[in-house]
This record gives sequence, C-alpha cells and structure tokens, in this order.
Amino acid sequence: MIDTRLAPYGALGLRVALGLMFIAHAYLKLAVFTVPGFAGFLGQLGLPGFLAWPIILAELVGGLAILTGFYGRYVSLALLPVLLGALAVHAPNGWLFTAPNGGWEYPAFLALTAFAHVLIGDGALALRSGPLPGSRQAALA
Repeated sequence: MIDTRLAPYGALGLRVALGLMFIAHAYLKLAVFTVPGFAGFLGQLGLPGFLAWPIILAELVGGLAILTGFYGRYVSLALLPVLLGALAVHAPNGWLFTAPNGGWEYPAFLALTAFAHVLIGDGALALRSGPLPGSRQAALA
C-alpha cells in the first residue's frame, strides 16, 4: 500500500539524493580528477577521451535538473546509460566499491535509484514534472 499523503515527499527525498550525487560526481571529475585526468582514465578503458566533457556536463546539468525537479524523471532516464556504463567499468572489480578501482554495487544501486525515479516521478516541490508517455497520467492530460 502506498501512503498517498507522504509518497510525494519520499519521491522528493529520492530526487534530492540522486541529484546531489550526480552533482558531486561531476565536481569530483572537475576538481579532483581534472578533465585531462578523467579523459586519460577513459582512454585507459579504450574509450575516446573527448567523452570526458559530455559525461561531466551530463552529470552536472542532469544533477541540477533532477535536484530541482525540472523534468527530472526524463533526465534520470537519459542518464541511465551513464550509470550503466559506470557499472560496466566497475563490474570486473568485484562487489564492494572499496575494492581496488571500485566495485559494482554503488553504480548498480545508483542505476536502480534512477530507474525508480523514472517510475515514481518527481514528487513534491518539482519545478516542472511530466508524465511518462503511455502512462495513465499522460492519457488524462
């Protein structure tokens, strides 16, 4: 059973945590790893280094959109490939993120959190939210 009085605030909590996580990871790549360092890391994975800026900007702008509830559920859906890519990178390292080069449990958790956000919606205090296409809310709009 879902408590319809409190569920929007639960979705808000999920949205705030997910948005802040994306912003924090973008900041980490900018301030700690640096863009050239992150580009080098991508190169070590066999990915083109020019993907560094698009990934960082996706995390930063996407995190802000999710945090504020500006079509956040759509942004979470759009950022799922970034999270699944991180999951693929960390999968060979083992389960725990404390493993050398980070394990896969944290990226998996974040991907599931983003997917839950897509399903649940933006919740309370969202700037601009919208129903998913094909949903009952979209049919009523």
